[in-house]
Amino acid sequence: MISLIVPSYNNLKHLKNVYASIQKHAPEAEVILLDDGSTDGTWDWMRQVETEPGNKTRITRSEERVGHTILYDKGIECATNDIVGILHADMILGPNCIENMLKHLQPGKVVCATRIEPPLHPEGKEKIIRDFGMDFDTLDVPAFEQFAAEKQVEYKDVTTKGMFAPWVLYKKDFQAIGGHDPLFAPFPYEDSDIFQRWILAGYELVQSRDAFVYHLTCRGHRWTEQVGKDDEYFKQVSARAGRNYARKWGSWIKNDEFQYPIIVPKYNIAFVVRNCNLYMLEVLEPWCDRIYIEDDMQVLTIAYSEKEQPNTSFDLTKRVFVIGHNDPHSENDIVVEFDGNQLGNHNFQYIRQLSEIIKDSGEVGECGLDIFKINIYSLEERQQNLVVCNSTY
Repeated sequence: MISLIVPSYNNLKHLKNVYASIQKHAPEAEVILLDDGSTDGTWDWMRQVETEPGNKTRITRSEERVGHTILYDKGIECATNDIVGILHADMILGPNCIENMLKHLQPGKVVCATRIEPPLHPEGKEKIIRDFGMDFDTLDVPAFEQFAAEKQVEYKDVTTKGMFAPWVLYKKDFQAIGGHDPLFAPFPYEDSDIFQRWILAGYELVQSRDAFVYHLTCRGHRWTEQVGKDDEYFKQVSARAGRNYARKWGSWIKNDEFQYPIIVPKYNIAFVVRNCNLYMLEVLEPWCDRIYIEDDMQVLTIAYSEKEQPNTSFDLTKRVFVIGHNDPHSENDIVVEFDGNQLGNHNFQYIRQLSEIIKDSGEVGECGLDIFKINIYSLEERQQNLVVCNSTY
């Protein structure tokens, strides 16, 4: 028995399709539908579905939009089965999809399905590109189901290492690491964060190559009715989540060709920046654990905190310091010093890749890299500290 969690925001047309596919291909599953403050009639439809005789559907509603980062966890908390899984509201289950994921599932393992997608995004070894419709009005469900059935024979019992939605795992394994990190609410990047934490927790991540879903892509929360256009809300929350991801992990998302996460070491790194202005502080702060600037009157420090603190649960008073008021060399494992007047796009790439550079060639001592003077006092890796979700930083 499995509980399937499906949040939705103003996505009723597609939500009806995913729900119909669950009823057809996984009728014994408990379905937990979550309305993310929709205004398109989603809640009325959910209430109607809940009253239908014989089904195992449960519903809940957020009056305001909170995002699927929060709602996935709320749905899993409500689940009555030992095994849980999540679906995007713009996905459609193929025949035997759930069974072909569950046959590989064990405690300490996470299993995902294989996506079939229309040609809207670059190809990848973790998915199949095939056009069964770009949107609700062009969707050809019978053709997708026939194709999935044929591919199941070709890929019977084949697995690879990779991870993307939809996925299933034991509820206790999800809860053991604290679920999704609300740092990334409402979305995105909560998935990359939890995938890495699963690996660090010792879980095995497996992709079942004969379990298929059709994924319209980006209709669940990202794109407007005009295909391919991100709305302003998504742009704003995506930028905020990206900055928080850099703060937490000290690097950017990295996956192999099968979408299996590559974890970059997390070091304790401080920047000491001369001639730093407010814009530069905004650009640099997420990419280190602490930043020290020339700001005796704390004009920049206060202005930046007032602007940025509402966007993160990281305490910026513990991240932004004034040169001379603190000693970066006694408080941090790695100290990177440079002149902000010399920083540009051509050498900012080193900031983004610093953890990888240190991993590949760093050693205790002093070294130079372009405009950067780097003092390494310790190469202790701290990513293991990120396994269990921490709501404050």
